[in-house]
Amino acid sequence: MTQKERVDRKNNDLRPLTIETNVNLYAEGSTLIRCGNTHVLCTATVEESVPRWLMGKEQGWVTAEYSMLPRSTHTRVRRDRERVSGRTQEIQRLIGRALRSVVDLKALGERTLLVDCDVLQADGGTRTASITGGCVALILAINTLFKNKLLEKSPIIDTICGVSVGIKDGQVLTDLDYNEDSSCDVDMNFVITGKNNFVEVQGTAEGKPFSKDHLDQMTLAAVAAANNIKQCQLNTLSQLGVEKFKK
Repeated sequence: MTQKERVDRKNNDLRPLTIETNVNLYAEGSTLIRCGNTHVLCTATVEESVPRWLMGKEQGWVTAEYSMLPRSTHTRVRRDRERVSGRTQEIQRLIGRALRSVVDLKALGERTLLVDCDVLQADGGTRTASITGGCVALILAINTLFKNKLLEKSPIIDTICGVSVGIKDGQVLTDLDYNEDSSCDVDMNFVITGKNNFVEVQGTAEGKPFSKDHLDQMTLAAVAAANNIKQCQLNTLSQLGVEKFKK
């Protein structure tokens, strides 16, 4: 895909990214993240308890749930009422792993932070947007604990975000929308911390295998994009006066 064919942005550009905060009246932390036409509502809830298997271990837990609203896509998606689909389970476990990687669970204390990621509108990259918006919602929830004097020090170690990168006609594209994602030769998702460490890398060649050179190019593109996403996260938090991170 040439730059001319990708009309609205260059190959290494992100889609327009905004993170709106405090969009839910009741949640301890909440965001509405918009990555182009992908919109995800992320709410973080504090529960003063931990799963049974963690009781007495003097540490907390961070977990996530993910769902897509019925008309978040071109055709109606059935609600996961009785049984969560395999795709949903995979995504919410990914989000949970990502968020736990930047939280000191011992410093959190015996409480649970549950981040719900509900896709309002999907146009590719819903899991990566959920991680990015979920991170900010999580930090806001922890800030609420500070305001209420329930924490003495921050358990937040770093920020974290997700970004998709792909190869189309031999060229590396950053932050894929649905049309790009569904037609790419290679599709990868990167989960990267603010310090540029990797938590997860998911990659698939849809047909022809890809080379290490292409893998290196995609990795560099993902890190560059993650730094831009991190800046958006930090700017959003700074506007609310939230800047406390564990040193």
